[in-house]
Amino acid sequence: MIKEQTLVIVKPDGVQRGLIGDIISRIERTGLKITALKLIIAQEDTLWKHYNKDDAWFIEKGNIAIKSRQEQGLPIEKEAIEYGKDILRGNIEFLMSGPIIPFVVQGNQAVGIVKKLVGGTEPLTSDVGTIRGDYTVDTYALANSSSRAVRNLVHCSDQVSEAEREIQLWFSEEEVVKYRLANERILYDVNLDGILD
Repeated sequence: MIKEQTLVIVKPDGVQRGLIGDIISRIERTGLKITALKLIIAQEDTLWKHYNKDDAWFIEKGNIAIKSRQEQGLPIEKEAIEYGKDILRGNIEFLMSGPIIPFVVQGNQAVGIVKKLVGGTEPLTSDVGTIRGDYTVDTYALANSSSRAVRNLVHCSDQVSEAEREIQLWFSEEEVVKYRLANERILYDVNLDGILD
């Protein structure tokens, strides 16, 4: 369990607002460690693979978009699947708009701990004390009215299997460094052997 890994990506809004250090610091202060990190411009094909959505997901999200358009009295101009794909197109366009910082975080329950720190997808409904709740004010409504992706600073994996797949997509095996932190003895050593003189 102490070797569980998760993927985090500081999105272009987090990079542009100078929040890289704050985001990484919040994660490191839990006792989790960074095992890989880089600054890159994301490629479109990598992002489509990253999101890994199927037609059922596109149709489900597209039907929600159609219902929302109907409620607002807007015309329905395409099939549900295309509205669903538009959601991903917007996210992909946003993630390609500037530098991003993908990094790998490791430690006990890394996926769950990072999810808790990052907060819910929509900043408006993210709890105070989370990265999204504390550092941004974007909403689905504002993003939708501007036909753009929600600017929520950070991506994090939702589950262990997803983290494993995403890490392999963004990092080669050689790029993920295996090392020990001094504070791992405090966090994981059962007897704290050698603490006292």
